[in-house]
Amino acid sequence: MPFIDIREVPVIEPVPGCRMRTPFGEHLMLSYLEMDEGAEVPWHSHPHEQGGILIRGRVQLSIGDETRLCEAGSMFIIPPNVKHRAVAVGGPAVVLDCFSPVREDYAEMLNKYIPPVG
Repeated sequence: MPFIDIREVPVIEPVPGCRMRTPFGEHLMLSYLEMDEGAEVPWHSHPHEQGGILIRGRVQLSIGDETRLCEAGSMFIIPPNVKHRAVAVGGPAVVLDCFSPVREDYAEMLNKYIPPVG
């Protein structure tokens, strides 16, 4: 699947006010995350490395002990097992995240929406 139409990827709602589409390959997962104003991805950590870019809106992003107000074009990298959280501020926001390796929990959620091939 070298080309992806994001409109065809099933939507997952991991927390209220956040919708994501998470296409993935063998070693890399993309996550197109749409956040409603005030929506929060609460403090969490995972063994996956995560990088991303804020496409639209503003997000208060906390990584470890540091918090910044990010605007469109802001990029970030979150090392494995580091606690982080995000809150959409002043309106909706769109973030493109990348995970390596693939997040198994998101892949399992996505697979529930995709019919088996054959």
